Amino acid sequence: MFDYTKKDVLKIAKERKVRFIRLWFTDILGFLKSFSITVRELEGALEDGMGFDGSSILGFVRIDESDMVAMPDPRTFRILPWKANDHVVAAMFCDILEPDGRPHQGDPRWVLKKNLERAARMGYTFNVGPELEYFYFQKSSGKPQPLDSGGYFDLTPLDVASDLRKQTAVLLEELGIPVEYSHHEVAPSQHEIDLKYQDALTMADSTMIYRLVVKEVALKNGVYASFMPKPIFGVNGSGMHTHQSLFKGNKNAFFDPRDKYHLSTIAKHYIAGLMRHAKEITLITNQWVNSYKRLVPGYEAPVYISWALRNRSDLIRIPVYKPGKELATRVEYRSPDPACNPYLAFAVMLAAGLEGIEKKYPLRDPVERNVYEMDEEERKKLGIESLPEDLYEAIQITEKSELVRKALGDHVFYKFIENKKIEWERYRAQVTDYELEQYFSIL
Repeated sequence: MFDYTKKDVLKIAKERKVRFIRLWFTDILGFLKSFSITVRELEGALEDGMGFDGSSILGFVRIDESDMVAMPDPRTFRILPWKANDHVVAAMFCDILEPDGRPHQGDPRWVLKKNLERAARMGYTFNVGPELEYFYFQKSSGKPQPLDSGGYFDLTPLDVASDLRKQTAVLLEELGIPVEYSHHEVAPSQHEIDLKYQDALTMADSTMIYRLVVKEVALKNGVYASFMPKPIFGVNGSGMHTHQSLFKGNKNAFFDPRDKYHLSTIAKHYIAGLMRHAKEITLITNQWVNSYKRLVPGYEAPVYISWALRNRSDLIRIPVYKPGKELATRVEYRSPDPACNPYLAFAVMLAAGLEGIEKKYPLRDPVERNVYEMDEEERKKLGIESLPEDLYEAIQITEKSELVRKALGDHVFYKFIENKKIEWERYRAQVTDYELEQYFSIL
């Protein structure tokens, strides 16, 4: 966030000759929605918000109670680096309100704020740093056709999309979103741009912009960018490994110099909370049928609920501590994918961690062997459980979760479950290419 005030926004809009302002918000599935106002309406919008029909937005309201108010958050104001017919365009994220000014219970941004308030009451601020992976494909093709055959950290000539990443990183920086790393990922035509860690609300907003910018740059260059978790069979899917930490003022609450892992008691309870509630929150961090095509053994995506310091086969990894880098001590939660709703995903991860702290969950020893290489009996002996295998199992588990219901609130919780049940029913009724290829000619 830029921490602009309403007065700042009006001044910048006048100085930069802004013509239109896009008001952004998110539905419960994490799709970015917007409508535009002219600069003449800006002052009124900042004071009273802008009314709109919420009945057409998934998970908001019924048609008989459709009036909603989008209240712009001036701290999120930014000039967009692309113009509309040579007109300067700006954008702001909005909080969605009821007509009487109360926060709307179906607004994912409000859901995250509510969980951040819980952390604040405990004395913490919540920082996150997601690593969003995605694919570039040739736009004209009916099926996903990669642009290259490059691999992890490859440069030209295999990594033909390095210029697309550079363009994307430049635009993100112009939009006030600091970029930390940018590189080719493991699978052909798979890429990653990592954002520098920020407070969770700012990062959720930044994640929405990140996905928009990646797609905009791709389209302008005649290709297509996809955040689909598993678009190609037989190669790694796309994850959103989420680094997270709690701070008390300027002090990292996860760091303890006397501990052999350099983890504080708070950090250990937090990790234990994530592990105990991992199954319950997976529907939110991995919300699509396709998400579970990624969460299978053999492709670097986590399947088993364990933690380790270096091992990348575990659900939770603790990056190695380096002297003088106490502030960087963090927990990396590896199961989320980049097609989730970041507001809800950050909210349930935080809720699980805070539950561990409040109830002082004990943390079992780390697993430093490759969990995939263990047999089932060995995993059972070590108490290592698995994440849900498909969307249906995830729905069944989350539907019974008191933690997720409290974290999301009843409105979002029940709407989300309802939508996922519909998705599963539609999916399981489909006749797939796999079935036709396997059975049509022999049955």
